[in-house]
Amino acid sequence: MTAPRRFQRGFTLLELLVVMVIIGLLAGYVGPKLFAQIGRSEVKIARAQIGSFEKALDQYRIDTGRYPASEQGLVALLARPGDEPRWTGPYLAKAVPADPWGHDYQYRNPGEHGDVDLWSLGRDGRPGGVGEDADIGNW
Repeated sequence: MTAPRRFQRGFTLLELLVVMVIIGLLAGYVGPKLFAQIGRSEVKIARAQIGSFEKALDQYRIDTGRYPASEQGLVALLARPGDEPRWTGPYLAKAVPADPWGHDYQYRNPGEHGDVDLWSLGRDGRPGGVGEDADIGNW
């Protein structure tokens, strides 16, 4: 005769499967909502950076009397253009970053929507689009 088991340690296979199913259901529910929030936050970051660049461009215009040419681009906010004696920058504390999706910001002077146009091409890096792929501009 064998001695009766007093204490069993560990989990049964059924208990482990139940826990794994619960974790899977939670991940399936929470995961998409979390990734949607990340996409919206990238759009907000792009809008905030464009607003910051607009303020720097306005300060450049106040000092020099005009906005940088399209060919000079946003680099004119960091380094004195050779033909600009009234430049008192730099107008940005750091180098111009890429947009949240790793693409360069676009700049045009004169703009089609205002004095200057400043925009990101969105997640897909191409003009147009909808949702997170839509262009984000200062207009």
